[in-house]
Amino acid sequence: MASLLGVSLLARVAITAHVMALTMYVVLGLDMSYAAAGGVAAAVTAGMALGGPVLGRMIDSRGLRVVLLVTVVLQVVFWVSVPFLPYGILLGAAFAAGLLMVPASLVTRPAIAAMTTAGQRRAAFALESVQGELSYVVGPPIVILCTAKVSPGVVAWGVGAAIVAGGAGLALLNPPLRADDEVVADAAGRPRRREWLGPGMIAVLVMAFGATMVFSGTDLAVVATLEEAGQVSWAAVVVAVYGVASIVGGLVYGVLPRPLPAWLLLGLLGLATVPAGLARDWRWLCVAGVGAGLLAAPTLSTVAGAVSRLAPAGVRGEATGLQSSALSAGSALGSPIVGVAINVSVPAGGFAAAGLAGLAAALAGWLLSRRSPARSWSLFGDVGRAGVSDLEPCEARARPGI
Repeated sequence: MASLLGVSLLARVAITAHVMALTMYVVLGLDMSYAAAGGVAAAVTAGMALGGPVLGRMIDSRGLRVVLLVTVVLQVVFWVSVPFLPYGILLGAAFAAGLLMVPASLVTRPAIAAMTTAGQRRAAFALESVQGELSYVVGPPIVILCTAKVSPGVVAWGVGAAIVAGGAGLALLNPPLRADDEVVADAAGRPRRREWLGPGMIAVLVMAFGATMVFSGTDLAVVATLEEAGQVSWAAVVVAVYGVASIVGGLVYGVLPRPLPAWLLLGLLGLATVPAGLARDWRWLCVAGVGAGLLAAPTLSTVAGAVSRLAPAGVRGEATGLQSSALSAGSALGSPIVGVAINVSVPAGGFAAAGLAGLAAALAGWLLSRRSPARSWSLFGDVGRAGVSDLEPCEARARPGI
């Protein structure tokens, strides 16, 4: 597990930083506008959102190592050629690179489910969520600092090399994605999608979408608030405080004796986000960020645990890919929606819009989970009728093989 999390962290830091690396290259290397840089970022993000389920299904059917080697080769070709591509071709190449990005999270989450016991799983997923927060705190700032010292083309090569190294490391580790008894059970064949993609799974995906809407919308609202106050240079500090609080929250949540429902965590995250609109300078935004940040990693870890619990072993890669797509889609839509709210009101309206989006997703997730029939629950263990809260792994109600 330590080797898996270590190699995965390398890959995820680089994957998180690659959008910033491409942005800096387009702006400084090609001397083009930020709008042009945003086009490349949108292309690679759209590719990643669409590619998640495809790569997950390929992992289920073809095996992990084959998919990792294919994606590593594609990443080598893309990043070596980046400094030589004209903008038009770079747009299409960025989309292809996103479509076949090294699937670090698609490997880590199913491997955690396969390598841990039911009593260990919540702590392990909490560590995985902390890993994700670390990648956001570390990756983009490293790219910005390095770009100030060397050319953006060289920085792009460095990020690409880290992505390739992480993917190659995961291929060498080749962690198991199914427990031993799951391999035996999977011999019966791949379950049909309608057997596992029911209201319970859709509820979890909706909440994943809502969580990243809150995160991306909060980032934009922070910048808008500080710009109005003439303190935009402090935005990095506020975001860093939020990230550190999320890491602390994930570590604390991992050692709690009992889990909390995913819909409750997301609802509390939304509620904690709204009051940040009352802040008028960076200090109070830091205070508000601590309250919301403490709930960020726990929310994501609970969602990841629910996906692994609901998905049968034979389709866990595809289910994790759908989760990644939901996270990417929420991140992509959160900023525009909050931006509209800010334009028609005040920066405080951005925090309100982000928080309400989280509350709406939590309510939708709760309602969907209540609609799940008992027959569907029986596929995944005795999870009762309380909804998504019971999807969190625990010793007494663990699905066989998880």
